[in-house]
Amino acid sequence: MSAQPDAAAYLLSADAVRERAHALLAEAEASRLTHFDLHLDRLGDAADLVARVTRETYPDLNVPYHSRWRHFVVAGEDRWATLAKRLDLVDREELARIRFDLAVTSVLLDAGAGERWRYRDSNGNELARSEGLAVASFDLFRTGGFSNDPAFLPLRADAKALLHVDEARLAHAFQVTTDNPLVGLEGRAALLRRLGEALTSAPDLFGTPGRVGTLYDALKARATNGELPAQAILDAVLRGLGPIWPGRIELDGVNLGDVWRHSAIGLVPFHKLSQWLSYSLVEPLEDVGIRVTGLDRLTGLPEYRNGGLFVDTGVLTPKDPRMLTDALEVGVEAVVEWRALTVALLDRLADQVRARLNLPADAFPPAKVLQGGSWAAGRLIARRLRPDGGPPIRIRSDGTVF
Repeated sequence: MSAQPDAAAYLLSADAVRERAHALLAEAEASRLTHFDLHLDRLGDAADLVARVTRETYPDLNVPYHSRWRHFVVAGEDRWATLAKRLDLVDREELARIRFDLAVTSVLLDAGAGERWRYRDSNGNELARSEGLAVASFDLFRTGGFSNDPAFLPLRADAKALLHVDEARLAHAFQVTTDNPLVGLEGRAALLRRLGEALTSAPDLFGTPGRVGTLYDALKARATNGELPAQAILDAVLRGLGPIWPGRIELDGVNLGDVWRHSAIGLVPFHKLSQWLSYSLVEPLEDVGIRVTGLDRLTGLPEYRNGGLFVDTGVLTPKDPRMLTDALEVGVEAVVEWRALTVALLDRLADQVRARLNLPADAFPPAKVLQGGSWAAGRLIARRLRPDGGPPIRIRSDGTVF
């Protein structure tokens, strides 16, 4: 076997995400990086903030996973719970398929909305950012927007419907106007069309005709004695959805997705949306009795709330002050460096947060540290420091990474 497929398989793993991120952190500790200075003496401040936010939000420390399901709870209403009550006649396995349909499409539509976009729900609530995107995508799914038979089978995401998603249809559903622009709209529509193509090309994962929810059946078949490793979820997501990512690095014909270059160590993988999607599929699996193991093998998520937390608490300081004023492209080395340091620092942060909360690692995996947690703390400190609550470093998103 050639070296390239082995290299591709390695880069398509959470282990590679963690190992490459810590390799860049080692470079930072040796003061050999170009774009950021590291101040580990400030990590305790970040841990204090995260622990405090976690205790305030979850006084009993019963923290759920950081997943798409949290964003469906907005303005005092759990949208999914409300919908599920109307599905009491649906058997639990079909309910799991529906949840897979919803989670995948909603996560793929989540990449940063921009500072100006808002979504007004049916109750008149004006929502922004992740919550707005979640509710907008939920409403589109609920009304059959991803089903080829919306009148009789609205709650599904199938290849035939996804192949015909266009920018105008998405703009209407997300209430986009010239005064209410959504970043990366064209990229989101294209991503959903490529999802439709991927469903048809992997029948072992998505069945025939292709449906997102059939991935549940494929993962159930991989469980042993009712247990499924988290890495198996990520493997299926990366293999099944790998072809949807646009114009990315390839090795021997394999599209690597969320993998970028850094001069210090070469290729650096992140798989941010794929890992978040994997976290979002855990609950539907657990609710049908499949125990997901090894969640700590997955990593923290390299996005602007977690990364912003480290910049805003002074753990990371940009060497070029223009990084705090100029919007950056997602693939530039400075952003790759920021994201990799974020992944590695989240591991260090998690240890300190667990110590402050007196929780063992197996009871508080990365998915709970994020939810407790680092993501909320990143948002909180951003709102304190900047009127718009935006991140300290702004990224030009194409709708497929952040």
